[in-house]
Amino acid sequence: MEIPKYNIALIVGAGEGLSASLTRLFAREGIRVALAARSIEKLGALCAETDARAFTCDATEAEDVERLFGMVEREIGAPDVVVYNASARARGAFADLVPAEVARSIAVSAFGGFLVAQQAVGRMLPQQHGAILFTGASASVKGYPQSAPFAMGKFALRGLAQSMARELSPQGIHVAHFIIDGGIRSAARVEPAERPDSMLDPDAIALSYWNVLQQPRSAWSWELELRPWVEKF
Repeated sequence: MEIPKYNIALIVGAGEGLSASLTRLFAREGIRVALAARSIEKLGALCAETDARAFTCDATEAEDVERLFGMVEREIGAPDVVVYNASARARGAFADLVPAEVARSIAVSAFGGFLVAQQAVGRMLPQQHGAILFTGASASVKGYPQSAPFAMGKFALRGLAQSMARELSPQGIHVAHFIIDGGIRSAARVEPAERPDSMLDPDAIALSYWNVLQQPRSAWSWELELRPWVEKF
């Protein structure tokens, strides 16, 4: 069985949680990493630790995304792994939601994923090789009260991933969607004392992403659902 080999990763929507865990894991595996976010000041320590490069980008703007891929390609090389980890929420009672905020939430969670994936695919197709990974959520499969915009965006992202997987897998591009069904642990977000292990460890999530990347092409996953062992179905 031939295990895919990857050299350059681009993580869009980078921050201190899952993205940081992915960056450290990729770096340990010898993959060069580019990070993209609207604000990159928060990424300084992570870049120093992993030798990653940070780029400013608003993933909802087509020109920004095109410019991002051009800069990464010139300064590091064309990414053969792209992770879309950006999302946005607009919470509130349905009747009180602000349309502009809803549009922004959907744009970040889903439309940005389309823009990033389209730029990635354009570079991967000639090589017949690459992987595009989308970070979903509980809201990808179930809408919660007062969270309609997030559900709309995450449902759309899942549909995008499913459509892309069916079209592009035969052309050598592995497209996978990850349903993160639970909160992710961080320094600023820890489990209550009465509910130990009720959140997902970002390093454990990153390892699942890596395991999917290591799948031989004869048995690719298009979707993986992850939840704390205490989570109720």
